[in-house]
Amino acid sequence: MENLAQYADWAYLIGAILFILALRGLSSPASAIMGNRYGMIGMGLAVAATFVVVGSLHGAAVALKPAYALILGAMVLGAVIGIYRAKTVPMTQMPETVAMMHSLVGLSAVLIAIAAVLNPSSHHDAIHRFELFVGCFIGAITFSASVFAYGKLAAKKWAKSMKGGWVKPVQIVLALGMLGFGAGYFFTESMNYFYVMTACALVLGYFWIGPIGGGDMPVVVSLLNSFSGWAAAGIGFTLNNSMLIIAGSLVGSSGAILSYVMCRAMNRSLFNVLFGGFGAAAAGAADDGEKKEKNYRAGSPEDAAFMMSNADSVVIVPGYGLAQARAQNAVKELGDLLKEKGVKVSYAIHPVAGRMPGHMNVLLAEADVPYEDVKEMDEINSDFAATDVVLIIGANDVVNPAAKNDPSSPIYGMPILEAQRARTVMVIKRSMNPGYAGLDNDIFYMDKTMMIFGDAKKVAEDILKGLSGGGH
Repeated sequence: MENLAQYADWAYLIGAILFILALRGLSSPASAIMGNRYGMIGMGLAVAATFVVVGSLHGAAVALKPAYALILGAMVLGAVIGIYRAKTVPMTQMPETVAMMHSLVGLSAVLIAIAAVLNPSSHHDAIHRFELFVGCFIGAITFSASVFAYGKLAAKKWAKSMKGGWVKPVQIVLALGMLGFGAGYFFTESMNYFYVMTACALVLGYFWIGPIGGGDMPVVVSLLNSFSGWAAAGIGFTLNNSMLIIAGSLVGSSGAILSYVMCRAMNRSLFNVLFGGFGAAAAGAADDGEKKEKNYRAGSPEDAAFMMSNADSVVIVPGYGLAQARAQNAVKELGDLLKEKGVKVSYAIHPVAGRMPGHMNVLLAEADVPYEDVKEMDEINSDFAATDVVLIIGANDVVNPAAKNDPSSPIYGMPILEAQRARTVMVIKRSMNPGYAGLDNDIFYMDKTMMIFGDAKKVAEDILKGLSGGGH
């Protein structure tokens, strides 16, 4: 075991390289599977190397020997639960599942920090106390914020948005309390200060996410991903484990970059997302404003089939409604049949479509939609003017022309999929209710728009039947 321990740094280096390759692979749906494999191999290598390192330290090995069975048992149990969840989770529940996974990383950081502080054989100098303080409060905020994000994404009653002028003062008091008691622990090593600091951080995470509305949840999920990475890096400093520091820093920085990209896609600053409460404010504006009756044109799946069968090009815009109805396979069959009839078919993806980053990409990949048919917003927007038919399925805010035309709209300036430029627009929705951000959409009332009401999967299947009997 001692002979193997000298190669641990090489194992960590290889693992770090594999993690970098994993991130590179995850940048595209076409390479995501291989990216996941790189990450799994790297993590397995890192875990094995850590066991070898601990085993080479005689005192630590003796102390941990009784716990090896518990550690391995917990790993096996976690693997079984994780595999089961991965195989059974519906696509509509993927965002809240990701949020809950982030919460577990944060909780781990908190528990490890507390264990390190309570370890009677450890003396912590100023640097280590600072690491424990920062790692613990980042982990605590990540944990409670992720739990609240899970509840909001899963539409739990206990996770309703917080509104009112009292919210921000409470956030400030909690933040100051967390920093103050953390400083108290840093200078005095008082465990009472450490516990109160941790409690303030836990409550702050809950109150921090509470006021943020549904329209901003994709950014929140990516930011919590970043926080979970920094929490893991904090654990690495606490345990003096270079692999955790590297892996956590990679996840933290990539999550931060993704959050920045998402904010650019919404034409807003990260500060505004986190402290502006856009989603809640938008919903409030929609509820409080005077509702006017607007005329719209409704059609049937048969009408849609006839119009698409006579089109030269069709662009499909998926949204959360498609995921909710589990209609991705029916839509893929629809696209395939249109191609057989000589129609050019593309799928347009907005960066913040769905409830988490990449939600729609994963959804289409699950249905085996060819990667080359899936176009990002910047790539597809120039094509809409020459498109015969745009089929919008369960998407609302990402195709809302108010982002370009209405300076008074809360989403004004946000880049959108410019579906309104197509010759014909079809929208599959259950009703005329506004989208997740609570805003009405003028595209529904355009003369060239046809609304098709119903479950996305059922409507797609009915259109498919109509196409099967028609010609191009």
